[in-house]
Amino acid sequence: MKLFRVLPCLAGLLWLMTNSMPGQTLAASAPFSILVFSKTTMYRHASITNGIAAIRKLGVENEFTVEATEDSSAFTSENLMRYRAVVFLSTSGDILDETQQTAFRSYLTNGGGLAGVHAAVAGKVATEGTWPWYVEQFCTEFDNHKAIEQATVRIEDRTNASTAHLPAQWSRTDEWYNFTASPRGKVHVLAALDEKSFHGGTMGGDHPVAWCRKAGQGRLWYTALGHTEASYSEPNFLQHLLGGIQIAAGVKPADFTPNEDPRFKKTVLDRSACDPMEIAVAKDGRVFYVERLGVVKLCQPATQTARLIGKLAVFETLDNGLLGITLDPDFLNNRWLYLFYSPVGVSENRVARFTLMGDTLDLASEKVLLRIPVQREQPICHTGGSMTFDARGNLYISTGDNVNPFASDGFSASDERPGRAPWDAQGTSANPNDLRGKILRVHPDPDGSVAIPPGNLFPPGTPNTRPEIYVMGCRNPFRIGVDARNGFLYWGEVGPDAQAPKAERGPAGFDEINQARAAGNFGWPHFVADNKPYRRYDFATKTSGEPWDAAHPINSSPNNTGPRELPPAQPAFIAYPYSASTRFPLTGSGGRSAMAGPVYHFEAALKSPRKLPADFDHTLFVYDWMRSWILAVKLDDQERIAGMKRFLPATEFKRPMDMELGPDGALYIMEWGTQYNGGNTDAQIVRIDYTADTELPPHAAK
Repeated sequence: MKLFRVLPCLAGLLWLMTNSMPGQTLAASAPFSILVFSKTTMYRHASITNGIAAIRKLGVENEFTVEATEDSSAFTSENLMRYRAVVFLSTSGDILDETQQTAFRSYLTNGGGLAGVHAAVAGKVATEGTWPWYVEQFCTEFDNHKAIEQATVRIEDRTNASTAHLPAQWSRTDEWYNFTASPRGKVHVLAALDEKSFHGGTMGGDHPVAWCRKAGQGRLWYTALGHTEASYSEPNFLQHLLGGIQIAAGVKPADFTPNEDPRFKKTVLDRSACDPMEIAVAKDGRVFYVERLGVVKLCQPATQTARLIGKLAVFETLDNGLLGITLDPDFLNNRWLYLFYSPVGVSENRVARFTLMGDTLDLASEKVLLRIPVQREQPICHTGGSMTFDARGNLYISTGDNVNPFASDGFSASDERPGRAPWDAQGTSANPNDLRGKILRVHPDPDGSVAIPPGNLFPPGTPNTRPEIYVMGCRNPFRIGVDARNGFLYWGEVGPDAQAPKAERGPAGFDEINQARAAGNFGWPHFVADNKPYRRYDFATKTSGEPWDAAHPINSSPNNTGPRELPPAQPAFIAYPYSASTRFPLTGSGGRSAMAGPVYHFEAALKSPRKLPADFDHTLFVYDWMRSWILAVKLDDQERIAGMKRFLPATEFKRPMDMELGPDGALYIMEWGTQYNGGNTDAQIVRIDYTADTELPPHAAK
């Protein structure tokens, strides 16, 4: 008796070992068995009967055995070992109990296969929407669908067994699912919908409908097609389904590598950058950028070459040097560009205008617009340095808090002890009479002076304040952008370092993406994120006081040379900590360094072969230098967040340092490179080019 118990276990072990070998497949002609499971506890598709019959016929024609059931008791570890793949055919609702879920999870992750058809995708009104593991396998969830209609499916991989036979543009009738997010970047997309070809698409133009991926040692293949009864007599769909079953069963090879939207291409413009800091794109397409050690370069995208056009002597530390560049709105005529740099021999940062003579920066033409006094006792301090113009010719300048961040345990930098000014951001960020820890706004005049535009935080003449201040209460507003349509200011705020909250000190550290519709106080060092307050803290006695009041913040520090009563604190637009964010899960976890880029507005009249498509209209681009992602934040007509998605999630961005929209409607991105401290040989300037919707990726051509 014992022998008969052991043999099935040995057979199962051999099966699992065979299927756990990466890339191994059986010969296409080798017989195998599959289980078709079509249990429904919610909506039941009339096409299920047609589907079972069609799959049985495919089995006869292609030498595999088909067993069909709606009895979930078939999901035991021993029984599942009999099948090379399981097909979930328009299943719906909660179809497995906890024990059965455990068996199926073990089956799939240890080398089994799942082919999901239509409603088999995860979702609360699709399949197993309350089972987190199942949701993770599909990398998205069903959201909604519209009426059945004809649409165009764009085939992205024409080497895959399930799509190789299909035309590049496949026109067919089905019920088209919208998902909560595109799974792209986590799955290998095989086919996607052209949202312009039907009504009701809600995925912003990136609308995968068939994909595959590795699931542990197993294989998952999914198609959103197959709602209609007619599908199961359609030759193209049946071959699509057959290929998917064969991929799930491991008898046909497949590329499971996560891929990108083939409409986009990353073009390298310059590989010569070293510690690049900020980029500026002229209206004629020339790209200017600065390097931390004082170098100004000009890149010609047409020839993908760059040359040095000037070099400034700068005070060199990790947080100082040549930090920012922007071009005058009338640059093509007046040839003025603006640099933010740390001069040698004087404790200040400067914003200065220079004139470009031919392709050479005329250093003698310097006009200093602003001198920003700084302390250099503590060299590792936040500096900022980003600059940009709005549509009215106002110049915005970001400045860091210029205090040492390492002595406050990652909480509020507010050490008021004598001689500790370099550790007290109440003397900088929260000081209305200081230019540090701010975003300044001035209007440059032709003679090199600046005027104060109306609407800044403190009107000219306000006692003990600086009229240049537009936003105060910043820690390190490292990269900024202005929406050209409405003048709203965006910036990434690199936040404090506490890993977790502490009752006697305050909240954990958060990075922020901020939106300023008007001048205001954004809270540092008294508040963070959605105005989470820090507690007053006596660094000498190590005792805590009351939390600061966001509605009525008071700055009583002896290092504050401005008014004690500050403007009310404004909450962050987006905020995320070291740990995974429940509110903004796409931000991920780990080290943080938030930055904000431009807002894109689609212009139909713009004649450019590479401008971003209409589905990115009214989108704010934000990015993180540490986590190396870019997020596309869709804005609604009230400038609130309407949606958020990873931009090109499978593309490597090596610490994106700056991002700008060019006059051609394309994104220009500066990559710092792999290593934190710089000197990277893989630093580069790149452009994201949009290609026509009909263009296929290189591997798709037959």
